Amino acid sequence: MRLSDANAGETYAVKDVVTGDQEMEAFLFRLGCYSGEPITVISKRRNGCVVAIKDGRYNLDKYISSAIIV
Repeated sequence: MRLSDANAGETYAVKDVVTGDQEMEAFLFRLGCYSGEPITVISKRRNGCVVAIKDGRYNLDKYISSAIIV
């Protein structure tokens, strides 16, 4: 399932990050979003979602959240 389809208030494990963009993958890796890492969907928004990764909270747009497989 893609992160953009996940339910708010639940924690998932990142299985893969699928983008054709090396910069995007590097950006997500720097945030701590890589295979095996837990990610919590705090809230859903019309154009993305707010997530907690490690000790930070991030607002991810629909494009980025659909690249993360949980």
